[in-house]
Amino acid sequence: MTSTSTLAAGKVIKLSHVVNEKDGFHIAALKFKELVEAGSDYTIEIHPNAELGDERTLLEGMQFGTIDMGIITNGPVSNFSPEIAVLELPFLFTSNEEAYKIMDGSIGQELLGNLSKVGLKGLAYAERGFRNLTNSKREVLSPADLKGLKIRVMENPVYIDTFKALGANAVPMAWTEALTAMQQGTIDGQENPVNVIYSFKLAETQKFMSFTRHTYAPAVFVMGQNLYASLDEKSQKLFQESAQAAAQHERNWNMEQEAEQLAAIKELGMTISEPDLTPFQNAVVPVYTKYGEKFGKYLDAIKAELGK
Repeated sequence: MTSTSTLAAGKVIKLSHVVNEKDGFHIAALKFKELVEAGSDYTIEIHPNAELGDERTLLEGMQFGTIDMGIITNGPVSNFSPEIAVLELPFLFTSNEEAYKIMDGSIGQELLGNLSKVGLKGLAYAERGFRNLTNSKREVLSPADLKGLKIRVMENPVYIDTFKALGANAVPMAWTEALTAMQQGTIDGQENPVNVIYSFKLAETQKFMSFTRHTYAPAVFVMGQNLYASLDEKSQKLFQESAQAAAQHERNWNMEQEAEQLAAIKELGMTISEPDLTPFQNAVVPVYTKYGEKFGKYLDAIKAELGK
């Protein structure tokens, strides 16, 4: 069990994520490392590229105490604490500012707090960002264009139902598998923020991108609850404050990078379309019908907070 042994042996905390060193998660991890190490005698050891497992494996490891902490996309987190998936209902947020207001406010903090019921400690929300659709087959300007396309989605019911509602053949799989599947042509496309499309060079297999911004995807700085509980109060405060500051640093970095990354993607030959989103928004109404009751309390609170 690393949670106690690593603490005893020079206070090394391993921070894991599944993406590469060009990604915003890594930028957030580096900032967290810098802040924690400046304020304590802990050493933060970063493990990128799914070195210690995919996101579900990392979360299960945190519950068991074999993994210390990670930056994990919200989709897999919601398999452990379902109500946090309310943040990813399609077209819920129209801007980054709306998303940050909810996540950093009382609603988002309550959702983070719920993770303690399943042996996890949510520290702060980093971000994956607004997700956009790419595919290798054709330009997607309306839901009708999605018909028959095999689109990889995260292993998360909200995403699966969203893409089914849009008419795609939704294929849930881990990101590491998706990269191979795109290269082999066993799936046609995927959906992710611009920074992922850029940092994983998806233009090599995906010729079309639709700027749909269909879902805002948070990511969570998360630790094993037992490991967090074993920290003294000062260290707990430092870890939480450092995670929040690192999350804000990553959000700013993503915003600065996006225009540059879009230009680079275009240069690589990807066709970027900006479809009218109204038909897409209309198509996902059944998703709200299905999840309205499940997420009722949080969904109503978010809408009230945003005046919708």
